[in-house]
Amino acid sequence: MLPAPMRARRSCLSVPGSSEKMLAKARILPADEVIIDLEDSVAPQVKDGARTAVVAAIRAGGWHARTLTVRINAPSTRWCYRDVIELVETAGDALACLVVPKVERAADLAFVDTLLRMVEENVGRREPIGLQALIETAAGLRHVHDIAQASPRIEALIVGYADLAASLGRPPSAEYPGDRWQWVLDTVLVAARAAGLQAIDGPWLGIRDLRGFEAAAARGRALGYDGKWAVHPAQIEPLNQLFTPTAEEFEKAHAILDALARAAAGEGRGAVMFEGAMIDEAIRKLAVQTVARGAAAGLGCPAPRRGGGEKGIPPITR
Repeated sequence: MLPAPMRARRSCLSVPGSSEKMLAKARILPADEVIIDLEDSVAPQVKDGARTAVVAAIRAGGWHARTLTVRINAPSTRWCYRDVIELVETAGDALACLVVPKVERAADLAFVDTLLRMVEENVGRREPIGLQALIETAAGLRHVHDIAQASPRIEALIVGYADLAASLGRPPSAEYPGDRWQWVLDTVLVAARAAGLQAIDGPWLGIRDLRGFEAAAARGRALGYDGKWAVHPAQIEPLNQLFTPTAEEFEKAHAILDALARAAAGEGRGAVMFEGAMIDEAIRKLAVQTVARGAAAGLGCPAPRRGGGEKGIPPITR
């Protein structure tokens, strides 16, 4: 079961921390999460300046996104510790999470977790900063279950396609009779769910290939992913729509939970007929996830369903 409440991460927009123009534009875009990048999109010689600019942008406020996150440099690099220290000391409470790239073992996240704890205690921060782990190397994929359990701060696992393709030696245009990312996506999803985390699909880099983007996003949603990274503003709204339960799905999930709760309270039953089908604990868990997704996306509590009960089950009331 997904933790509740959870952050909405239907659309996670990544923007370079070294681009003042892109940072300004991202401020008003309707992405659930904005991820300001200090890693791959920032050249080594400007990383210190980009970090300072990112802190200033966060402190300036006015962000539309519900969650403001920074992708720091990998724990194996010389920039990582300064990223953590300066961001937590100076960015303020608007900074909600850090994305840790190229996580290859649990110790990578344990290092960031420990450093975060020390800096948070020093500045008196009340709300702990969350962590998200990018799985983008063969080693990270091998140790993904340990990574998912490495820190109580972890909120999500993210598939990083480009670096993972390089790590695995997969040519970007090679033909393959099937989905060559299926096992990767399932492996990361299982690790995330086993640890009670969100699973986030990586970006589709072909900005002009809308059909390919939509197909990739639909695949992630069908597999059970909670959202997907975006690298262009045009990708945000399609992701928000795709990863939001429809009104019918949201209403039905609430109705299922109500029907099972009434059956358990009235006759101690854990399974009942609902709209011509038997529902039980497994269906309840799926309904809980749908309700959590909808609530995170801002959907309000639906009106009671009338007349939808089966024989022996009265219409749902609240």
